[in-house]
Amino acid sequence: MPGLDVIVNALISGLLLGGMLALTALGLSIILGVMRLVNLAHGEFLVAGAYAGLFLLQRTGIDPLVGLLLIGLILALIGYPIYRFLLAPLAGKGSEAAMMTMFGLSIILQNLFVLLFSADTRAIERDYATVPLTLGPISMPQIYLIGFAISVALIIAVHVLIARSRFGSELRASADQPLAAAIIGINVNRVYALTFCLGTACAGIGGTLIGVALSFTPTSGATYLLTDFAVIVLGGLGNVLGTLVGGVVLGVLQSVGGLTLGDGYRDLVGLVLFLAMLQLRPQGFLGSRA
Repeated sequence: MPGLDVIVNALISGLLLGGMLALTALGLSIILGVMRLVNLAHGEFLVAGAYAGLFLLQRTGIDPLVGLLLIGLILALIGYPIYRFLLAPLAGKGSEAAMMTMFGLSIILQNLFVLLFSADTRAIERDYATVPLTLGPISMPQIYLIGFAISVALIIAVHVLIARSRFGSELRASADQPLAAAIIGINVNRVYALTFCLGTACAGIGGTLIGVALSFTPTSGATYLLTDFAVIVLGGLGNVLGTLVGGVVLGVLQSVGGLTLGDGYRDLVGLVLFLAMLQLRPQGFLGSRA
């Protein structure tokens, strides 16, 4: 039986890591909630953010945390032509066509990562990623606390954007009744494009934080895609603040699973919880918004 200090450290680390997982899942939740698109390339956008942070550090010396907004902008700019030329032409042709298009894109991106960066395991090495933050018996990597704070701030910012801005009103209308929104003059195609860009930006920023906290490979996206599905099912589809709750819950439960069953079972705990939640409360803890 682990000591009390080990249990407390694991729970706090799980909570903080869960906040970062919530940010990575936010983009998937928004795109799925508004566009009804199962973005199977979401994990690759996340990994792209990790590689972007690594590239920024190695080529320019800019700390990836300083360049987070730049990385988010780059991913958003990449997301626009993907929506414009791959997804927009498929409007009205069923969800399967768009979903398979994104699946094909995920395979292409994985191979592109291998071509550009090799298949080696990488990590964004910074002092704050390895130096522990110690407060009495509590000890954790500094990046966990930093990443949690950044993630919560960005999630709240996105919530305010959607809840109080004109774009947010158009987004909610396009998600609930796209035909009615178009009739009253809302450019639904433009809303979808901006939503997709926002989703890819969140994935990229979250991926950078994950790349600093943990290691990654060109194929890491598949694991994070499954984890992010679990997060949004727990929190509620399209519910921004619910995504934060889902991420924290999943992070804590994964830590508990790692303590009781071993580190190799962390992902198993998340997937079992994902399936159980689908059966018992598919609308999530806080319910769906979009």
